[in-house]
Parts: sequence; structure tokens; C-alpha cells
Amino acid sequence: MPRFNANLTMMFNEFDFTDRFGAAADAGFRGVEYLFPYAFDKNQLAELLDRHNLEQVLHNLPAGDWDGGERGIAVLPDRVGEFQDGVGRAIEYANTLGCKQINCLAGIAPAGVDADTIQKTLVDNLRFAGEQLKAQGIRLLVEAINTFDIPGFYVSGTQQTLDLIDASGGDNIYVQYDIYHMQRMEGELAATMEKHLPRIAHLQLADNPGRNEPGTGEINYPFLFDHLDRIGYQGWIGCEYKPAGDTVAGLGWVKPYLHRK
Repeated sequence: MPRFNANLTMMFNEFDFTDRFGAAADAGFRGVEYLFPYAFDKNQLAELLDRHNLEQVLHNLPAGDWDGGERGIAVLPDRVGEFQDGVGRAIEYANTLGCKQINCLAGIAPAGVDADTIQKTLVDNLRFAGEQLKAQGIRLLVEAINTFDIPGFYVSGTQQTLDLIDASGGDNIYVQYDIYHMQRMEGELAATMEKHLPRIAHLQLADNPGRNEPGTGEINYPFLFDHLDRIGYQGWIGCEYKPAGDTVAGLGWVKPYLHRK
């Protein structure tokens, strides 16, 4: 059975961020992920992981001015130096936290820049990041995001993600497949995950509509979880959703899966 980890950016918001580690462990999770670690001292985060016997499953590369609306800088031709510096910073955190995969948010396509330049910038950045991370034993992930939630996001489909990875030539770059985002953009969830299973290193989930926990929307999650068992997915599944109410009260859906072998 795939392992489920808690996304501390979106879950346990009833707690201060550093208290969410303990809350996730108390709820039965053995792994956590979150958007960015960079606002906190990496040694403090490592101590929290150790104290609560948690694995750091994933975090993202620095993604620019998040509060200002940026959603990644890998597509921005005038920010290549900043992107490369961010790769180095992400590696420092990942090594301290024992994190073995880092996600790249490509970003929103810049206005007034031709499509070929945007494509080349992203491919070159992925190649650079993949090589740097490989040297440290860390995988690079690339995520497609729906353009309803983030209009203009450059990477918005599974095949596009695969094509970008192929164009980079990297053998250390994998798909981060977000079930919620791809339900909105493509559907065909089960077939897509089975077809591309060897290239999918991480899954994330939320139900649709609403981006709340499984069982609140249209996605048949019990079927998908059984399907992932059948096809042999062995990675983590990040619970990247907005709890419809209290986080702990809404965890009934995952409890049967947390202790399965």
C-alpha cells in the first residue's frame, strides 16, 4: 500500500507551523511535506522531524515572491541566476532534513516573451537542477498544475511534463502527479498513472470540486487507492488538500490506510 504523508502547508492550520509536526505524528502520519522550508532554520526543522520520528518526504525549490503572486521562476529568462542559487539553497535544506526529492514549480508564463525562449529557459533550468540534485542523491520532480486555480501556469498536463523532462535529457527527473490538478485538466486518472508509473515518483491528492479531503467530491479515491496497489505504486502520497473543517476531525478517510502493510 502506498504511504500517506501530511502536507503541513495546507493541513493542521489550527496549529502554529512548528506544532504541526507533532500534530501530524499524533494523527498517525510518518512523513510530511510542505511548500517551502526556507523561512525556518534548517536545524530546527531537522530536530522537529527527529523528535516526532517523521520523514521529510518533499519540499519545493524556491519559487520567487510567493506572497506577491509568483508561482515559480523556472520559466523566467531574467531570473536564471536566482533559480540556480535557489537550487543550491534547496540542496542545503534537503541534506540537513534528509529529504530525497525536491519539486520544481515552473511558474506562470511571462508576458511578452516568445514561446521558444520560455521553453528553452525551463528546459535548461531543469537540466541544471537535475544534475545538481543527482550529485547529492536527490531526485528532481516536475509538477503540472491546473490553469483554473493558477491561470497561465506554464506546465499544465502530464504529457507536457514528460516532454519537458525528455527535452532536458536528465535521468534524475520525474513526474510529481497531482490527482486533483489532473482531474481538473485531463481526467483519465487511473489509466494515466498506470501508463506512466515508472516515471511518477510522487503523488498528491485532494478531491474536486473544492480541493478538500477525499470523500467530499467526485473522485473515487477508494478505487484509486486499490488501483495503485494493483499496479504496484510504492511511493508516497501527499495529502495536499484544504480540510473542509478541523484537520483531525476530517481524517477519518485515511485512518484505514495509515496502518496497512
